[in-house]
Amino acid sequence: MRKSIKLELSEARHMAAAALKKADEIGVPETVCIVDDGGYPLILERMDGARVTGPQIAWNKAFTAAGHKRSTHLFNQMPNGPALPGNEAFGIQWSFEGRFAVFVGGFPIVVDDEVIGGVGLSGGNGEQDTHCGVAALQALQDVLAGHRVLVAADIKK
Repeated sequence: MRKSIKLELSEARHMAAAALKKADEIGVPETVCIVDDGGYPLILERMDGARVTGPQIAWNKAFTAAGHKRSTHLFNQMPNGPALPGNEAFGIQWSFEGRFAVFVGGFPIVVDDEVIGGVGLSGGNGEQDTHCGVAALQALQDVLAGHRVLVAADIKK
């Protein structure tokens, strides 16, 4: 029988705190959502001043990253992003009652080559959302000594 790693609430809280700290450092009001491997929120936090649409967008990004096991920006990455017109997954963004997000800001949480959740950010531009997502993933790496956590820059497919 295979043993699975599960993301715990304390780890999700640590990740969210790191993402929001990074957002504060770069001066952008963000919303962060950390989901489990089924795409259900463990943590959803919106900074003061962040857009009211942020929670739903952040959840959608985290849901997509966890469920499809890839960073959301890869769906539209040129030249052959699968969600671009003419490609095999064009229209996927309308799946799951519109919950599927195909733009930057959602990253799978990968520990020891297993996707155990997702992190989604909303509030900044793509670069800002990415910086906050990387901060969250790095925070998890710092907590999980002895395990390998992929950070967004490592996720190519």
